[in-house]
Amino acid sequence: MRRLQGLDEAEAAVGEPLGTSDWHEITQDEISAFADATHDHYWIHTDTSRAAGGPFGRTIAHGFLTLSHVPLFIHEVYEIDGLQLTLNYGLNKVRFPAPVPVGSRIRGSVEIAAVERSEKGAQVVSRVVVEAEGSSRPVCVAEIVVMCVE
Repeated sequence: MRRLQGLDEAEAAVGEPLGTSDWHEITQDEISAFADATHDHYWIHTDTSRAAGGPFGRTIAHGFLTLSHVPLFIHEVYEIDGLQLTLNYGLNKVRFPAPVPVGSRIRGSVEIAAVERSEKGAQVVSRVVVEAEGSSRPVCVAEIVVMCVE
């Protein structure tokens, strides 16, 4: 865990690799719970029998389930001290270049892509590249924007 002392230090770290999170296994229970929460029960995620005969040989995680791990990865890699509040502000870009088969372990490599100052703080853009163990391509590349209030 890297601790940045305020927005000045975050701004100085723009473009620098900050680290990589721990591995997290994607289970069928997690995929099924996500399907229930989002009402997305497409067979490639939830029907283990049908998915066994599908293109990946088993179920795969929803892209948005993979994306939902990004805040966890960021929190495992860095924090900015001295802030009153941080709020999710949005996403700039998200891509899912490869699937995440059930049972995969994923982790995220994080860097700060930008710090855009405002009167009360800044929008901090983190670029996270999510990999699945054994995959030659990333499974998610995302830029997440967080409003940081000093």
